[in-house]
Amino acid sequence: MLQTPAIVFCDVDGLLPVRGKMAPGFDEFNAALEHAAIPIVWVTHRTRLQIDDPRRKLGHNHPFIAEGGCGVYLPEGYFHLRPPKTVRLGRFTCLPIAEPQPAAAEALEELSAQTGVAVVPLRSLSPRELAQNSGLPAQQAELVRHPDFDELFFFAGAAEADVKRFVAESTNRHWQLRQRGVLWSLAVGANLKQCVRELSKLYARALRSQPKVVGVACNDAPELLEACDRGFLLVDSTTSTDASMAARKSQPARFREMELRSADVWERIVEALGGKS
Repeated sequence: MLQTPAIVFCDVDGLLPVRGKMAPGFDEFNAALEHAAIPIVWVTHRTRLQIDDPRRKLGHNHPFIAEGGCGVYLPEGYFHLRPPKTVRLGRFTCLPIAEPQPAAAEALEELSAQTGVAVVPLRSLSPRELAQNSGLPAQQAELVRHPDFDELFFFAGAAEADVKRFVAESTNRHWQLRQRGVLWSLAVGANLKQCVRELSKLYARALRSQPKVVGVACNDAPELLEACDRGFLLVDSTTSTDASMAARKSQPARFREMELRSADVWERIVEALGGKS
């Protein structure tokens, strides 16, 4: 593995949407980092199977973090020394952070029974029902059915007070409950910061150096930046709300704000990292 000035952790969900077009220039950004020997780790809430096709299309051959901090996925032979406490998932060596399935499925069932709040796991739906309720294309909806760690679901006609009670009980049990539009996910032990720390340690061991840990995230995903030495917060001024603008003002100085729609945003990030565009 070549020496590098930085490891980039990039939240790709806002840049590679399931529906719609890729953020302009993001493919060139990946290519520029590859040319500069700067690894880019994709970070996503999607499953290993969902992110497979975008990785193939953009030639992404570096590790990635999936299911919102549930696990770190390493391509075969990426590091010379195999990390301890890993499992094989598909084509990847996975460093699990959360408890693997069926832990989340069992936790969701237990939480629903304990609170009396009815939920519908996506894995229980037919392919047609899955596509209708997830709002995803049929092929993508089927891939959602097979997570390695978390459990996707929606509430079955629950009142707002019931949802709040459900969320509070999940918090009391230290389970990770996250809302994604009309859908929710539950994980047991997910921790994005720990994913970043563990993978950064693997890079430091392989490189025998301490490269900077740099985050790149859109303004709706600031959690990633908190785990990094420095970061770039990509903002879309055309869709920013008063709440998001207020939150950005409280960001530490080590996080640099950039306009996502700027024509040279990716070039400026590459230059700031020490690579040539």
